[in-house]
Amino acid sequence: MGEDRRLAAVVALAQGMAAAHTPRESWRAAALGACRALAGGFAALSVWERDLGRLRVLVNVGDRAADEEEFPDVEAYPVHQFPEITEFLHERWASGGEPNAWVETAEGAAEGRPGYCHQRVAALRRRGRGSCVVAPIVLHGRAWGELYVARSSGTPVFDRADADFATVLAAVVAAGLAQTERLEEARRLAFTDALTGLANRRAVDVRLEEAVEQHRARGVVVSLVVCDLNGLKRVNDTLGHAVGDRLLERFGSVLSLCGAMLPEALAARLGGDEFCLLAAGPSADDVVRVAGELCRRAGELELGEGVACGVASTGDPIGPVRTARRLFRLADAAQYRAKAVRAARPVVAGREGPDDPVVRLADEPPRERPAAERRSFRGRP
Repeated sequence: MGEDRRLAAVVALAQGMAAAHTPRESWRAAALGACRALAGGFAALSVWERDLGRLRVLVNVGDRAADEEEFPDVEAYPVHQFPEITEFLHERWASGGEPNAWVETAEGAAEGRPGYCHQRVAALRRRGRGSCVVAPIVLHGRAWGELYVARSSGTPVFDRADADFATVLAAVVAAGLAQTERLEEARRLAFTDALTGLANRRAVDVRLEEAVEQHRARGVVVSLVVCDLNGLKRVNDTLGHAVGDRLLERFGSVLSLCGAMLPEALAARLGGDEFCLLAAGPSADDVVRVAGELCRRAGELELGEGVACGVASTGDPIGPVRTARRLFRLADAAQYRAKAVRAARPVVAGREGPDDPVVRLADEPPRERPAAERRSFRGRP
């Protein structure tokens, strides 16, 4: 490959990773870019899991064998089975040596005892590949994993120049992975509440819009639990904001625990003393049951005074839900009713008959809903 073609391949690899929006897209772009750059037929990107002592495959691209999934769940290899990996991990990489790539062939010489054939050579033969180039990836000065590119039997075997080029490609991949990490951290910070570690209001808005779209398109049941942590102001005023923050953190843990009872539910802090659970898929009754458990556990928190909890679900008779805003207003109105009547259990929109007060309040035009009306539930059963 000429210098111009190799430069173009490096640029294409970098651009592919830069355009990725998720870690998976970034891994796939890295493997595909390296595979094309080295004229390979197959490529894989693997990460070194230090605590487990293994290389775990993140992505396989190209001509995959029957046992190779694009994004495998469990494909991993103990590092001790690969002498050449062990050398780099525990000697060269750990001591700051250069992470140079190397070439293996299906005709690799046996070493050690008679009949010995190390795992990588055996894998080449088993999958009909003639050679591979392995490039260690070093990120933030530490061994991160490896880039692996293979050619099928009958095609030109990789040479030293290919290995040198693979070393360059691995450095480009490392830079792309570092960028992906920064973007993920920025995304995490943008959608995470700093105090509790739960999702924040921005994350809820995004997920709720997606969930309501699923409801409109496929009838998926979407439920929203909105709750207000009672007694926070009293704790802040009498014991200090540090104690109030601990109460928020403890309730956040309770919310997260209860949210785990609903598949893929999102637990979030909306701000101040308001929290929510968002679930897409579980039935309305399942969500109400979890909301009841949330109320029970919140009532047992030291210093707190329980929660006012409202539930709105498309699985209940609340009328058509065409927008995320309407579902949120219903859950919010249910929460206000729970607070007004000091309910120890969740108030659920749509379960008090045709003239359900929660639905009526939520659907009244804003100009007809002065702040005083939020107290209109007070004293009602």
